[in-house]
Amino acid sequence: MNLVDQLLVMPQHLLPQRGLSLLVRWLTRQTVPGLTPAAIRAFCRLYDVNLGEAERSDPASYACFNDFFTRALRAGARPLEAGAVLSPADGKISQLGRITAGELLQAKGRHFSLEALLAGDELLARRLEGGHYAVVYLSPRDYHRVHAALDCTTSQVCFVPGQRYSVNDRTARTVDGLYARNERVILSGDSAFGACALVMVGAMMVSSMSLVNFDLAALEAGARSPQLRTLPTPLNHTQGGEVGRFNMGSTVVLLLPPGAPGWDPALQAGAPVRMGQRLSQR
Repeated sequence: MNLVDQLLVMPQHLLPQRGLSLLVRWLTRQTVPGLTPAAIRAFCRLYDVNLGEAERSDPASYACFNDFFTRALRAGARPLEAGAVLSPADGKISQLGRITAGELLQAKGRHFSLEALLAGDELLARRLEGGHYAVVYLSPRDYHRVHAALDCTTSQVCFVPGQRYSVNDRTARTVDGLYARNERVILSGDSAFGACALVMVGAMMVSSMSLVNFDLAALEAGARSPQLRTLPTPLNHTQGGEVGRFNMGSTVVLLLPPGAPGWDPALQAGAPVRMGQRLSQR
């Protein structure tokens, strides 16, 4: 293990992760006339954010920083590549591959348990064994809404309270079971290929996550253990449709069953991806 990585990650073990996230949540929802647009412009310069592809390109049109951060795209900004499994988000590929012996690759030489990621859902883990996974990291510059990678349903939503470590490459190389330790939301259901799941992983400074057509805030309120909700009527997701969003950046883990198409061999860890881009071979 790299000593420099360990030293740089060490403060994350000591910082009040939840307190910092609550502070960020409050700050990013404040409206300060004149200052809010200036902060958005400075952020766009610092992180090279392309507001030209947003539905609203004028920084002054956003009520607060979180309004900007969860911005919608203009129509046609992300054409979908039909007939394939698509990237659920903008970002970069942290890892992708096949689910083998119940484990996924987190970083070189470091694996984590699929069942642990799924908060102990042994049945779902068995259904996904031998399938495919892709981990997409969303940086501060990226569009932060999450979309359906293929036509599918969500029949269960599980909120898992946990840590809020950063999910950047350095932390992934250093913290064991990072994605299975952090707070997360698990959406599980079915597709034409069988069982599938999408895991939205919270992180340092991620003040909250939200879902389309589901009151996640009510499920997570006061939670000290995983909270599972089986939906009486499954949510139907059309490929490319919005599923949820991050308030500040984080990571998405896409899990597909053995019958789904394999990943495009040209895709490698570190490759940039855009929502709607083809990930699979077909």
